[in-house]
Amino acid sequence: MKERAIELLRRLSQAHGAPASEGAVRRIMREVVGDGCHTDRMGNLMAEKAGLSSSPRLLLAAHLDETGFAVQSVTANGWLKLVPLGGWWPHTLLAQRVRILNRAGQEILGVIGSKPPHMLTEGEREKVRKIEDLYIDIGAQDADEVGKRFGVGVGDPVVPEAPFTRLANPDWLMGKAFDDRAGVALMLQLYESLGETQHPNTLCLAGTVQEELGMRGAQTVCASVEPEVAIVLEGTPADDLPGIPGEERQGIPGKGVQIRLMDPAAVMNRGLAQFAIDTARACGIPYQVAVRRSGGTDAKAIHLHEQGVPTVVLGIPSRYIHTHNSMIHLNDYVSALTLLRELVVRLDQNTVASFTAYVD
Repeated sequence: MKERAIELLRRLSQAHGAPASEGAVRRIMREVVGDGCHTDRMGNLMAEKAGLSSSPRLLLAAHLDETGFAVQSVTANGWLKLVPLGGWWPHTLLAQRVRILNRAGQEILGVIGSKPPHMLTEGEREKVRKIEDLYIDIGAQDADEVGKRFGVGVGDPVVPEAPFTRLANPDWLMGKAFDDRAGVALMLQLYESLGETQHPNTLCLAGTVQEELGMRGAQTVCASVEPEVAIVLEGTPADDLPGIPGEERQGIPGKGVQIRLMDPAAVMNRGLAQFAIDTARACGIPYQVAVRRSGGTDAKAIHLHEQGVPTVVLGIPSRYIHTHNSMIHLNDYVSALTLLRELVVRLDQNTVASFTAYVD
């Protein structure tokens, strides 16, 4: 299980998938799922796996995109100015490598420019640069060379360049875009592991687009899937960092899958969330429960579809998301995959109906 997880995570993490440019990640999903995949007009990629019953329609959703940038302009001297695609803290960006995907499908390596300390004023040393003040250096002498030699132009998408690495403790993985390639890997490995296993529902897989720009793909995917219940798979921010009180830590790497109860964007269906908790307990699966003060996931759009869709978020805690180098623990991935499989084989029509039987 772990070796296949590492293989999937490596390929998915390394893939270029800035918002609205998720093609490389879609190709991996198509390869794993095979025939039957289809897209909507936003670029969401969907597939179905028939079960013992056509109902309930169970949606597994994981977003294909990652935080990135787009080329906003090219200066006369050949620097590329940026506009963010998703949330960044500029403090993490200076002197970091990036990859620009040009219109010909080639990836051009560059670096976000940074003055050496010798040239910084005292005021500059104390200041976090704004993204609009940053630039990418691709080794071009002028704007003409940027376009003609490198094929780079305004609007081209940019993602971090960071190697996928297994650390000295091999259960720790480091790489870019575990938010949300960890969720995509979970969805794909679950699909593979089910094989001929019977499940009492129609399983609908969705790789959604543009989540980092406000859950845009999730707003349209439900029109195609028409789900009756949904599980959102995410790489969620770990909170075991210095300065965070112990009693507020709800996403500790190595302590198990995170079951999210709420965040500012969505309050999860209480029946479904409790069902996930009870299943984890019954199966001896390590888990953590989270109530988040900030952030949001595709659950925001999915749970509001038409008359409402019971939704829960399963997360793999990830340190340093929205940077070049995030970290996850394989034990959390395994617990998430195990719980996901148990939920898929247990979510039958009567169980799902009970989540919305509001008898007060």
